[in-house]
Amino acid sequence: MLKVFVATVLGVLSGLGTGGGSLLILYLTLLQGMAQAEARVINLMFFIPSALIACLFRRKQGHLQLKKVWPAILVGSLSAALFSWWSNGWDVQLLRKIFGLLMLFIGVKELLYRPKL
Repeated sequence: MLKVFVATVLGVLSGLGTGGGSLLILYLTLLQGMAQAEARVINLMFFIPSALIACLFRRKQGHLQLKKVWPAILVGSLSAALFSWWSNGWDVQLLRKIFGLLMLFIGVKELLYRPKL
């Protein structure tokens, strides 16, 4: 039942555009005791359909303009493929530290964020 609840909450976050992938990885590794590599694969498989569905709804609402998005799609896809290939032999502990620092940076940034008026 907990897994269904977590998936529902993370699906809602993905639909809102805030992303739930980072939280999913934390849940899988810290609470479920899953290996980092396996958690990353599950995160990707969770993210792909969630993102596609959210994008379809955003496009229908008029918030997604493909002309503006294509450069990000191309560069992001190329970067993801390159880094996935390049980081294949990296130490898991190093990846955990990088991920932890990234999460810490994002958390502090969100706490200190002030919208421009």
